[in-house]
Amino acid sequence: MEKISKTLSEQYIIYGAMGLGGDWAKDKPITEEHIEEAKAALNTAIECGITFFDLADIYKGGKSETVFGYYLKENPTLREKIIIQSKVGIHLTGAPFGSRFDFSYSHITQAVDGILHRLGTDYLDILLLHRPDPLMEREELKRAIDELFTQGKIRSLGVSNMDHHQIQLIETYTGRKIVANQLELSLLKTDFVINTVGFNNPVGNNLNFPLGALEYCMLNNVSLQSWSPLARGIYSGRALDAATDETVYKTKEIVERIAKDRNVSADGVVLAWLMKHPAKINPVIGTKNPVRIKNAMDAFKIQLTRDEWYELLVASKGVRMP
Repeated sequence: MEKISKTLSEQYIIYGAMGLGGDWAKDKPITEEHIEEAKAALNTAIECGITFFDLADIYKGGKSETVFGYYLKENPTLREKIIIQSKVGIHLTGAPFGSRFDFSYSHITQAVDGILHRLGTDYLDILLLHRPDPLMEREELKRAIDELFTQGKIRSLGVSNMDHHQIQLIETYTGRKIVANQLELSLLKTDFVINTVGFNNPVGNNLNFPLGALEYCMLNNVSLQSWSPLARGIYSGRALDAATDETVYKTKEIVERIAKDRNVSADGVVLAWLMKHPAKINPVIGTKNPVRIKNAMDAFKIQLTRDEWYELLVASKGVRMP
């Protein structure tokens, strides 16, 4: 727990392994090329000083964890030097209507056992409950979490895609501190900022981020993690087409201008914008490209000015501050 506490009190970049492991289709096996691709990405992340890794049992049908496990097996001294978190609670297949959520005792415990088997480790530093399950039963959830802690299979508990009310409910049900909440936060998904200034004025209408969620995490030492922090590269390298919203073009121009002025990558600027927020948001980058992994570390090389930060916010949202 000391390793977790120290890490969660810092600000850092997390490597998200969702893209590792080849194809999402279950009938497509892992190839040697997929293993080498994962090795190159993970080696680069380690060389850049990244020590926190994010996975989920559904990523590539478990293949992301499997190739990560291969990497751990080749580097046996690495496990105690890094943080590994994975997520449970989603079924993607097996029903004609698509995905559904499951916080039952049997699903959580079996899913964690599967994760540990694929990774080739006997514990997770953090287990995240992936999305809220409306059918969550208090006794089942508590029984599963208590058992996993008692058996040493998990060392901390977190959530993903949940608001502060749901965090409070799970903490009450389990009697455990939630240490992290992973949400989609980025220069594209700015509602987490806009709801701060949007109260009692039209800018705050139709926001998709509950008022108070960010503040609750800040007040209660719930580490905020951002999935898709680079917004799939729309401001920092992805080709745009004529149908792309004008606000994206405008924001990309500002990102590129700042990157040129500061002699850093566009990826670094986008992440620096997110990491300047006082909530100390920790981005989960998912690129497999070693160059872009290195570029992400430029976020630590710059401090955006207040004017630069607001200029990017206004451009991205396409609305002036009230």
